[in-house]
Amino acid sequence: MSKSTTNLHWHQAEVTKEKRQEHKGHKSAVIWFTGLSGAGKSTVANAIEQRLIQEKKHTYLLDGDNVRLGLNKGLGFSEEDRKENIRRIGEVAKLFVDAGVIVATAFISPFRDDRDSVRDLLDEGEFIEVYVRCSLEECEQRDPKGLYKKARAGEIPEFTGISSPYEEPNNPELILDSDKESVEELVEKVVEYLKSKNLI
Repeated sequence: MSKSTTNLHWHQAEVTKEKRQEHKGHKSAVIWFTGLSGAGKSTVANAIEQRLIQEKKHTYLLDGDNVRLGLNKGLGFSEEDRKENIRRIGEVAKLFVDAGVIVATAFISPFRDDRDSVRDLLDEGEFIEVYVRCSLEECEQRDPKGLYKKARAGEIPEFTGISSPYEEPNNPELILDSDKESVEELVEKVVEYLKSKNLI
């Protein structure tokens, strides 16, 4: 612990997470979408948020590019910076859970240790790891941002799936095969899971 943190003490708020959840009428959790670039994480996360809003649930979506344009704009794409990117996102997601919100996150988050570190920040059942599985070939064919083409040309160093590894989750709460099922079908699977755990 550095000297700069030795004089800091966690302040317990008078209004607890449980009170906030009761006020909102549902539990809070992080739906952590992980997978290759182009797998459909943002598409499914956006569709889930729309569905939950229709069902009068309190939600927020943290998207990879948006966070990097704001909170994490000073970070690059080295392994160290990518780890810090996920660490900060995990802390922000925890704040949303504490606020009683269902937060969906759409980040490649390629390393298991980083995802597990976020899981460890939260209480049991509050971290829902959703592996949006899609073959590299299909992701490259989709290539919505032209990133794979640039990576293959050597213009993007350390690109996940090409020159940097993606570590598949060992035991995710859900696996969504985005190259085999429609967005609507994938959304239903997530909603069914949330209902089965009495989160909504």
